[in-house]
Formats: sequence, C-alpha cells, structure tokens
Amino acid sequence: MVLPLNIPAHQYFTDKTPTFALSSSNNSELITEIGIWNRQHKAGKVLESNGGFFLEDSSMRVPDVAWIHIDRWNALSKAEKRSFPRMAPDFVIELKSETDALSDLQAKMTKWVENGVRLAWLICPDSQTTYIYELGKPQLIMHFEETLSGGEVLVAFSVRLSDILEY
Repeated sequence: MVLPLNIPAHQYFTDKTPTFALSSSNNSELITEIGIWNRQHKAGKVLESNGGFFLEDSSMRVPDVAWIHIDRWNALSKAEKRSFPRMAPDFVIELKSETDALSDLQAKMTKWVENGVRLAWLICPDSQTTYIYELGKPQLIMHFEETLSGGEVLVAFSVRLSDILEY
C-alpha cells in the first residue's frame, strides 16, 4: 500500500524515495541528538522520518525529525497514536539532500509553521547553513559553526551541527 508523503491538500499519494547514505547518516545524528536530550528531559516524543501528520490545511507532511510535547502526545488517543495524527508537531527538522531544491524546502517549512509548528529547522549541509522558522518571527540563518538553540520549544537543547554532521 502506498501512503501519502508530503502531499498538498489537492494532490494524490506518491511513493517515498530512499535517501543517499550521507543524508541518512546525518539524519540519524540529528535524531540521536534530539533523542538524547528528550530522554534526559522527558519532555515529549521524537518521531523519525516515517512519521506522517495530517495538518490543518488537510495536507499530509512527513518531516525528517519531529518532536511533540509530552502533554500533547498524552492527549492523543491510542487510535491516533497508531495512525497519522491530525496535528502539527511542536518542532520539525528538514534535512536538505543533494536532490532537493532549496526553494521547495523553504516553501515546505513555511507550510509547517503556517499549520502550527512552533519551531522548524531547515538544515542545508551543502552550504553549511540552517534556516530557522518560528511563528511570528523573522527567519534566521545560522552557520554550522554556531550553536543552535531549542529556545522556548526544546528548552535547554542546543547543538553545533559542525560537531555532528558530515558534509
């Protein structure tokens, strides 16, 4: 069965293509960092790149990494947890691969935030930059040598991408 992945409200289902080894490795590093922080703080649930969400605009989106605050996770029924929840995660990461168009990913990030994501990072290894999106705030751009902060969403989380990613 083919499931919808990153489907705008007006389109149909598509197959998900696999990622190259380097992108997969980098995504694993990102999930590990968020997972270690989350285990220490018991703040929510981390979902990897197969977890999909139906958003307010009726689209389905699948981020590379997602995080949901524990109160929102606990409010989901078992049936919702065993499906594609109708909600936006609190935090998402999209990792640009060699085949992604930056403009497409930037539009995707805007959609995430418009649909309720509180903090979103678009990580671009080729330029060693991260685009940071937050509702009601101007987009920020940070270099991999700088320390990213989880701010008010991932409280006490920070990471320097140059320490964990290969590019």
